[in-house]
Amino acid sequence: MDAIKTTEHARALLSAHGGKAEAEAAHRMQQCAQAGRTAEAENWRKIRLAVSEMRGPRQG
Repeated sequence: MDAIKTTEHARALLSAHGGKAEAEAAHRMQQCAQAGRTAEAENWRKIRLAVSEMRGPRQG
């Protein structure tokens, strides 16, 4: 998946899940990895990272 598609998916996930978007991406990544779909799991890892970057630093 290219960077543009990754960003589009991350934005859509943030829109749909808000603060839980990163957890949703992690969950989907884990499901794909367990099912042996390594390429799809890697895509979800990239989406999770993009969501994290969009959210910015966490406030403590």
